[in-house]
Amino acid sequence: MTTAKVTNRVGKGKPSHDRAHDVLRAEGHPLDAIFAPHNVAVIGASERPGSVGRAVLWSLVSSPFGGTVYPVSEKRASVLGIRAYAKVDDIPETVDLAVVVTPAASVPEVISECVEAGVRGCIVISAGFKEHGEEGKELERQILERLSHSSMRLIGPNCLGVMNPLSGLNATFAPSIARPGNVAFISQSGALCTAILDWCQKEMVGFSAFVSVGSMLDVGWGDLIDYLGNDPRTHSIVMYMETVGDARSFLSAAREVSLNKPIIVIKAGRTEAAAHAAASHTGSMTGSDEVLQAAFRRSGVLRVDTIADLFYMAEVLSKQPRPRGPRLAIMTNAGGPGVLAADSLISSGGQLAELSAKSMAELDALLPPHWSHSNPIDVLGDALPEKYAKVTDIVVHDENVDGLLAIICPQGLAEPTQTAEQIKGFARSTGKPVLASWMGGPDVAAGTDILNRAGIPTFGFPDTAARVFQYMWRYSYNLRALYETPVLRGETEEGPDRVLAGRIVNRAREAGRTLLTEIESKQVLTAYGIPTVPTVMATSDAEAVAQADKIGYPVVLKVFSETVTHKTDVGGVQLNLRNANEVRDAFTQIRNSVAEKAGEVHFQGVTVQPMVKLDGYELIVGSSVDPQFGPVLLFGAGGQLVEVLRDRALSLPPLNTTLARRFMEQTKVYKALEGVRGRKPVDLAALEELLVRFSQLVVEQSWIQEIDINPLLASPERLLALDARVVIYGPQVKVGDLPRLAIRPYPTQYVHPWTTKNGEATVIRPIRPEDEPLLIKLHQALSDRTVYLRYFQPLKLSQRTAHERLTRICFIDYDREMALVVEHKREDGTPEIIGIGRLSKLRGTADAELAVLIDDRFQHRGMGTELYRRLIAIARAENIERVVSTILNENREMRAICQKLGFQMQADMEEGTILAELRL
Repeated sequence: MTTAKVTNRVGKGKPSHDRAHDVLRAEGHPLDAIFAPHNVAVIGASERPGSVGRAVLWSLVSSPFGGTVYPVSEKRASVLGIRAYAKVDDIPETVDLAVVVTPAASVPEVISECVEAGVRGCIVISAGFKEHGEEGKELERQILERLSHSSMRLIGPNCLGVMNPLSGLNATFAPSIARPGNVAFISQSGALCTAILDWCQKEMVGFSAFVSVGSMLDVGWGDLIDYLGNDPRTHSIVMYMETVGDARSFLSAAREVSLNKPIIVIKAGRTEAAAHAAASHTGSMTGSDEVLQAAFRRSGVLRVDTIADLFYMAEVLSKQPRPRGPRLAIMTNAGGPGVLAADSLISSGGQLAELSAKSMAELDALLPPHWSHSNPIDVLGDALPEKYAKVTDIVVHDENVDGLLAIICPQGLAEPTQTAEQIKGFARSTGKPVLASWMGGPDVAAGTDILNRAGIPTFGFPDTAARVFQYMWRYSYNLRALYETPVLRGETEEGPDRVLAGRIVNRAREAGRTLLTEIESKQVLTAYGIPTVPTVMATSDAEAVAQADKIGYPVVLKVFSETVTHKTDVGGVQLNLRNANEVRDAFTQIRNSVAEKAGEVHFQGVTVQPMVKLDGYELIVGSSVDPQFGPVLLFGAGGQLVEVLRDRALSLPPLNTTLARRFMEQTKVYKALEGVRGRKPVDLAALEELLVRFSQLVVEQSWIQEIDINPLLASPERLLALDARVVIYGPQVKVGDLPRLAIRPYPTQYVHPWTTKNGEATVIRPIRPEDEPLLIKLHQALSDRTVYLRYFQPLKLSQRTAHERLTRICFIDYDREMALVVEHKREDGTPEIIGIGRLSKLRGTADAELAVLIDDRFQHRGMGTELYRRLIAIARAENIERVVSTILNENREMRAICQKLGFQMQADMEEGTILAELRL
């Protein structure tokens, strides 16, 4: 991508720091003022023993960070022997960071003073806000109103503060600073922060940042993940979370950063809240914690269950490669510990590796006859270090093994220190993770030290090590969905009939209804290419017989109602009706049952449909709204016992084929769908495509509140929606009240046809994850000159088309960047991408970068100019204030485009580049 310099706001008439030589501020991120300030003002500084104002000031002055500390106090001329100022505006230089410890009622005014003085960052430690009721919420509203007029960022209120152990900054009221290290810790609980600090001092765990976020009034998870994700000194991010806050911001940042460094979370409140009243099965089957778990999977975040596991995983993922599969081999010189490890692995969802025949033969030749002959591999207590190492070599190179856990008990002839020396070479030589449990105390201490120095994590107990391996696999599995390229399958040129579906929903809303009829529900599904069973309406028994005669027996009758949600609850379903008499009787039974159980007004007739042979699996596909994450998808085993079996998975829309497969894999019924006990497998590719279409329906038809397909019949021959239920928002709900999707969907509003200068028809559209193969073809067509002008260096084709690189380019977060591709049809009708333009937001600013790349065969046809025009229009729509491009001096074409579009040009003779800038 191109690069750009970013300016910083400076207080009126006061000296500012020269940012040019400040490597840490090279990007000019607003949070630099909080994590790397040149000076700090403590507003509310005090000398009173036991006060927070005194503790914060003492923390700052007793842990030098290379900057100046300014006490701010209206009552004293000096605090702790340091000159004090009555107001922050009285300080002789612009303040980078203000730490506020005044009473809650005074904080809004203090924030106003900070904004006026040009303060760049603020930490509000003071408590007494929304946690104290309506009065506190009003104070928070006032603070936000004052912040809205500035670029100042704020952490808190009601927090411990921020530490940067690498620089020595301790802007907290904790008595000591954390040890320096490469783990960033973020917590919503200040009390937990102090406990973790104490524990980590004892365990020698170090941090690159230590943050208490408090109420997250301004700076939230997404901001901090973004910032620390770009910090080269932070190797992993661990978090204690109580609430998600801005779900879209969190997911957007987490997905971006988790591709480079682990994000490990422990979330309080795992128990499912009381089920909210919902009209659909889906609504009653979703719980906030399960939705959060689905969100973590979607964004590559690893969730753990204990605080100790947070730091175990940070260490393990920094030392060992991620497993490529779930199969763990357990080696031990004692039976009991091996069994404990196996129990822990299986109970946490893991899998014991089944050794290959070749490995078994080699082990039989090496070990005594009474070795375990299975996994766990018990080499027996008299195994010497050399033999233990040979077994390790056999097992770790077995193609059926994805990871190894080595266990030693100090028994028999075991030599823990020498054994550690023998196996330490396996730390990274195989590309598979190796963990160890050297059980005991002083006898194994030296061996443990050897393994730790070699990069093999050690654990006091084998069950812990097995659980850690399962976490590693879960993390690897989550990331795989981010890296895999989905398959683009045959959507017709017309795509879904959005207009028809929207018209059906709007007609029901205008009639004051909140429930679509079964026929309307199936029409909506059909509009999105989801096959449904033919269904017609009848208002009398005679009409029902006539429709049944036309359809052919046997048939099904169901109550037709604009108000009844669950038909079986009111006796509204009659199956397998074989003749006219049975149809007449069924009509009467349904009418009488509905009148008795719900009221006669709720009966408007029946629907008639063919009786479909249930020769497959009954599934459920649905969607409901989560208060934090918006619309949530559900998939699982369906039918009448759906709420009893509760075999289901949740996911967030939108889906692609890869995400749809991962979605299904979370359920038990998926194993059956693959084919069991001689039964043929279901067409999983077609089921993936159905889920993708369903998620598209949920995304695009935002007036739908809840939707069920139950059952969806899945067999090797077909997929068929037998019943559907759609709940819609009533007429009292306005557009602004609709829930926001947690993940921004494909921006169809930016899809438009375009004709080149020489009359060739193309479509300019946002990029899709499925475009990776087409981008490879584009790069294969580029000349060396085009590559050099775009990337400022002669990048090899293998570098430009590496899967890891193209994944990032194609599978983008449309909230963070926008990439437009120019799609052209070859003579044989197959698509090709002949140009791409990218708009990348600079995080923490209102700026963005622009760049384009055009196939040499299609250059000089207006494509670069058109891509820039459209990206500039998108930038305006996305509230970007400035766009920049960095261009090589010799790139005459791009210089001409930028001049034509009104960019200001600034040459850098030393670099041989031109910075093109456009204010929007």
